[in-house]
Amino acid sequence: MPFRFVHTADLHLDSPLRSLALRDEALAARIGSATREALRAIVDLCLRERVDALLVAGDLYDGAQTSMKTARFLAAELGRLDGAGIATCIIRGNHDAASRITREMVLPPSVHVFGPEAGMRSFHDGAIVVHGISFADPVAPASLLPRFGAPVPGAVNIGMMHTSLNGAAGHDVYAPCALSDLMGAGFAYWALGHVHRRAVHGGAVHGGAVHGGAVHGGAATVVMPGMPQGRDIGEAGAKSVTLVTVADDAGVTLEERLTGVAQFERVAVPEAADWAGLVQALKQALRQARRDHAAPDLILRPVIAAGGALAWRLARDADLLRTEAEAEAAAIGTVWIDKVEVTGGAGAAPPAGALGELAALMADPPPAALAEGAEALEALLKALPPALRDRFGADPAAQGALLRDLMAEGAAAHLARLAGGEG
Repeated sequence: MPFRFVHTADLHLDSPLRSLALRDEALAARIGSATREALRAIVDLCLRERVDALLVAGDLYDGAQTSMKTARFLAAELGRLDGAGIATCIIRGNHDAASRITREMVLPPSVHVFGPEAGMRSFHDGAIVVHGISFADPVAPASLLPRFGAPVPGAVNIGMMHTSLNGAAGHDVYAPCALSDLMGAGFAYWALGHVHRRAVHGGAVHGGAVHGGAVHGGAATVVMPGMPQGRDIGEAGAKSVTLVTVADDAGVTLEERLTGVAQFERVAVPEAADWAGLVQALKQALRQARRDHAAPDLILRPVIAAGGALAWRLARDADLLRTEAEAEAAAIGTVWIDKVEVTGGAGAAPPAGALGELAALMADPPPAALAEGAEALEALLKALPPALRDRFGADPAAQGALLRDLMAEGAAAHLARLAGGEG
């Protein structure tokens, strides 16, 4: 009899909004409830597909959260699975390990939360064995793989681990592990979590599904499902979970199922010769994006590359362009504007006359101006939370480059306002 389960991770239930661009109260409320709606969608999928289990590979919520409302919501949703005879297996990730919710939450009896020592849970009279290990602390600098027990002979072994693997852009290193080591560990499937972008390793693709798996020593199917709901433009794209079927011959079939109710996307807006043409191109790009993406709500960041005189107009009147974008989004419906991003202005030709001379001076700041700017930047960095400071340059060279970029951006904005027109 096949064993079927849904694999997810990194739900970050009720996590606070991370994007300062989400200033629209209605939009903030929409994104604020999206993680809950994604969990409901996951539970609905489990019930609809009549799976045997839900596997959650860490980071159900954020470590800083203290609201027990989140715990009660989670328990209620998992209770729906419990009532249908569907088991839930959970490992704690770096965020879960730090959370008070983890220590106080009461879950239905069919939910198994793995502890900091590797454990096992069997299904189908021992034909399927799920292995898992949780983070004991928010920091896990060493691999967890050596702490797993050996695969059970004669069974299909499934491992659950929260890991950064060999590292991923935008993610800190947690429980690092070589993909090759997972492949050769004798497990049929590795249910991973931590990296928010979906990735599938191993297996062969046939007819739109991924097939693979092994029982004894062969290459495994290793899946990082990505997060089921993005929270800002840095987590753009369609979000999903993985529906897994383990056949009687131990073959593994994967299906990606969309769960995100609100999707972030960057939208490139074609260049235009004048303002009217740019506004028209913007409107067309927004409408095309709505046609291209099926998520119930679409949060867009138009990206506009403009050169010549129009770049100066954009530097001055970006707020007017955002107004145009928001009006068009409202007309389309279920579309929201995160912000309008303008690129290419630095290469625009400066205005002539006195403004041109000023632009030349600002392009090569004197040492006194750089020193004053460095003091201001240092004060800004000290005011940031420690975890954010390195994102703006971890050494003097990087901070110096950041300073010049900020000064150039400020100079362009001031020149655009002084120009008073399109150049």
